[in-house]
Amino acid sequence: MEPVIAKLASGNEHKLRELRRVLDGWNVSLLGAAELPPEEGGTYYANAREKARFARSVAAPDAWVLGEDSGIEVDVLGGRPGVVSNRWARPGEDHIEKLLAALRDVSDRERGARYVSELVGLSPQAEELRGTGVLAGHIAAAPRGSEGFGYDPIFVPEGQTQTVAELGNDWKAKNSHRARAARALLAQVP
Repeated sequence: MEPVIAKLASGNEHKLRELRRVLDGWNVSLLGAAELPPEEGGTYYANAREKARFARSVAAPDAWVLGEDSGIEVDVLGGRPGVVSNRWARPGEDHIEKLLAALRDVSDRERGARYVSELVGLSPQAEELRGTGVLAGHIAAAPRGSEGFGYDPIFVPEGQTQTVAELGNDWKAKNSHRARAARALLAQVP
C-alpha cells in the first residue's frame, strides 16, 4: 500500500514531527507556502479548517491537506489563553512566564488545565474529516524538562507527576492532545 501524501498547513516543525509519528502510513510534509492564513477564528476548529482550506487551494490536487490548531485552557482563568495560546504573550514576552504570573496566587489544586487540538483533513476530493484531542492535567509551579515545545515544561498530564517536557517526545507522540486528534481523524479515513 502506498503512503498517503499530505501537506500540513503550518510552519511548525515540532507539530510536523509529532504528526508524522502518529499518522502511520502517511507521508506528511509542511505545505511550504510563504504565508499562511491568520488565526482569526473564534475556535480551534475554525482556525484548523481555514488552514486546511487554504492548503487545499495551493497543494497538489492528489494530496491530502491538514490544518491544525491547538491551545491550553486553564480553568481558573476561564479557559484562557485558549484559542489565542500562541499569541497570548506580546512580542518579547515569554508565554510560560506570563501564564505562571497569572497563576502566582493560585494553589496547586486549583491549577486544572487541558490541552486541546483540532485537526482538519481535506481529501483530494475535498471531503472533510475532523479529529479532536484533549489532554487533561494541571499547571506546574515552575518549568521542568527539556523536550517538547510550547507550554510543555509547565503542563503535567492527569495521572502523571512529570511535565510533558520531562515525559519526553516518545510519551508525547503516543499521548498528546495532537496525537489523540490525529488518531480520531485516522479512524474516519475510508
